[in-house]
Amino acid sequence: MPLHRHLSREGARRIFPSLRADAVGGAIRYYDGQMDDARLVVNLARTAASLGAAVVTSARAVGLLRQAREVTGVRVRDMEAPAGSPDAEFEVRARTVIAATGVWTDDMSRMLGDVGLRPGFRVRASKGVHLVVPRSAITGDAGLILRTATSVLFVLPWGGHWIIGTTDTDWQLDRAHPAASASDIDYLLEQVNKVLDRPLTTADIEGVYAGLRPLLSGEAESTSKLSREHAVIEPMLGLLLVAGGKYTTYRVMAEDVVDRAARRLGGARPSRTADLPLLGADGYAAMWRDRADLARRHGMPGGVVEHLLERYGTLTTHLLALIQADPLLATPLAGAPEYLAAEVAYAAHAEGALHLDDVLTRRTRISFETPHRGSESAGQAAEIMGKVLGWDATVRAREVEHYLARVEAERQSQRMPDDATADAARMGAPDVRGFAADRGIDLTPPPEVRLLPG
Repeated sequence: MPLHRHLSREGARRIFPSLRADAVGGAIRYYDGQMDDARLVVNLARTAASLGAAVVTSARAVGLLRQAREVTGVRVRDMEAPAGSPDAEFEVRARTVIAATGVWTDDMSRMLGDVGLRPGFRVRASKGVHLVVPRSAITGDAGLILRTATSVLFVLPWGGHWIIGTTDTDWQLDRAHPAASASDIDYLLEQVNKVLDRPLTTADIEGVYAGLRPLLSGEAESTSKLSREHAVIEPMLGLLLVAGGKYTTYRVMAEDVVDRAARRLGGARPSRTADLPLLGADGYAAMWRDRADLARRHGMPGGVVEHLLERYGTLTTHLLALIQADPLLATPLAGAPEYLAAEVAYAAHAEGALHLDDVLTRRTRISFETPHRGSESAGQAAEIMGKVLGWDATVRAREVEHYLARVEAERQSQRMPDDATADAARMGAPDVRGFAADRGIDLTPPPEVRLLPG
């Protein structure tokens, strides 16, 4: 990538005209990468599956199996199984258990509580809230990174949008669905408007999302400065915990914990993650170079093929094959024309998506990239998923109903003044997995549908 360079006030405003002249004295321009965290996780899981891993989704570890003072496996609950089902919980035995559970790390520690073991650190959940506004709301050809009194402010290009974030506040409420409050939104608008020549208002906001960072906090003075570093510990024989870190160091974290497990097992090869491309990466440069020819051969617009390549890499050929088999899948999705119907079908067929929420919130970003938050896309997406997963009309209607309830709960939470009231509003929509299972709805996909290794 090009080297960084210093810019004068005028040079900075030429690149980012929306900067107020009195808010900038100069700048440094540098280059960085961009990734979609949810798509990264899906491709990591599928890459692992291609190497022989058994990937089980919608499963929750609810207990550790022990023999004397050694961990010998975990007890797992199938979150899709109806309540009371004899198969709802099962045991997974292992010579070594690795827990890489992020903001849920302390839950694993509590499972060891009855034997009096403490790992030596705690994981603190820090909430980060982001606003999404259309590209037309701000004029600029680069992103902005600014320092505020309490956090770092980013204004980053994201396709046809800008992402503005982030906050950095302790979060001790529901970790599965962290909620953004009105005060979070007001804070971000206040900070970004200090440097923009045209202030943004809530009317400019297309979407809002929140996430949690797992920050290590020490239980002793020697560990009190862990911050964004990671740690690997073995609090009990047979159990390794890895915690902390960030996306840019995830392979280093993986290598540290896997190599430690390999040494314990004996005879296992050390981690190969440093040189391992994810599915979709091998051959990407050549396919991108020849994208016009690829579009011609499949009778697709060049922009559509570029969109697929940027999201799926060389796995784009799988989506083009789906479209060839069913040309209707080339149709843009209702309410979200930058996505194809094929992407919904592929998420259900090959990426482990079992619910409408999975597709509109994670396999795609329709839930925060559209002003309607995906409500206008839900009906068509449910029809497409239903064909793959065998949903009848009742299940399709329930999936749409749940998704719309989720959207409304998030909108309500974002009108609340603080974390407690925002969390209470967000919890008004139950988690889709418990929602379906507790009502005895069978959402087991056909045997040919699973998380495909590629």
